[in-house]
Amino acid sequence: MSRQNPFNLISHNRVSLRSGILSLRLLTIIAMAALCLYIPTANAQFSGPAVSMSESASPTAAPTTDPAILYPAGRDVFLRQGDLITVRLYGTMDYTPSVRISLDGTVQLPLIGRLHVEGLTVHQAESLIATRLKAAGMYRDPQVTIEIAEAPGQSVTFTGEVHGVVPVQGQRRLLDVLSAAGGLPPTASHIITIDRPGNPQPIVIDLGTDPAKSANGNVPVFPGDTIVVPRVGVVYLLGAFKIEGAIPIQQNAPLTLMQAASLGGGVGFQGKLNDLRIIRTEGLTRKVVDVDIKKVLNGKAPDPVLQANDIVLLPTSQMKAAIKGGGAGVLIGLGTLLLYATRP
Repeated sequence: MSRQNPFNLISHNRVSLRSGILSLRLLTIIAMAALCLYIPTANAQFSGPAVSMSESASPTAAPTTDPAILYPAGRDVFLRQGDLITVRLYGTMDYTPSVRISLDGTVQLPLIGRLHVEGLTVHQAESLIATRLKAAGMYRDPQVTIEIAEAPGQSVTFTGEVHGVVPVQGQRRLLDVLSAAGGLPPTASHIITIDRPGNPQPIVIDLGTDPAKSANGNVPVFPGDTIVVPRVGVVYLLGAFKIEGAIPIQQNAPLTLMQAASLGGGVGFQGKLNDLRIIRTEGLTRKVVDVDIKKVLNGKAPDPVLQANDIVLLPTSQMKAAIKGGGAGVLIGLGTLLLYATRP
């Protein structure tokens, strides 16, 4: 009966163990690769406005150019609810009442009683009070002056990217009230709208970006005006960028793809550099432009200029994303597979 060599048995077991470990690693790597390649994808369809619509989906208002609307004649100050007024008579210090205009637009004055003054100019209210004092037989020819001590209703309201209420008596310039409200933030557009009572259409002002031409947009504003400061146009970064989100477009310079990518922290490792897409909507039409950002980075393709509301989409490579998510373990596994595959 022949006896088996123990050294041969140990060597045979080592070879079997090594083959088993190799097979296990190979099956693990193949399973991971199959899992990466089998990531389900979802195809979205754009459901925007109906094609039959005739009006633009994003209408833009043209700046107002009529001088009669931009620079109207000087206006008198109108009395409003909540105004605190002081009535004085020339030549006497005995009649100096200070009263506040009530919610019904009236004031209670000594020797006269209740008068409705809301909506009257200061000169009209002075004439009315003088007439009542003369009719009451208190003064022969009274000379009345009205001083507005407080005017909570005499103000301009800001809304949009700028919020606040700025007191205005008579009229002030647009840049003055903008400065009083804190100025324009970086996210504010330089094309603003003024809603003025009595005007059927809003007044559109383009402040521009040239300081030498700023006087063209420094129009007068009046109490009761509402100044709407919209948000500046933005570009949206989606996909394999390190920072996704909206990037505002500065008013004084164009925004290129490379600049937007830089503001987004750069492109990620998992991005498909040859499959970047710029999605642009013009009215009812949506256009998709394919860009190889790798060629742009290497200077082999022009750097496209982006427009407001552009969507920059950089798709993700599923294999690269799996490698990035798996970290060093996946790289070691792939290296081991290549090492054993190249052995004789």
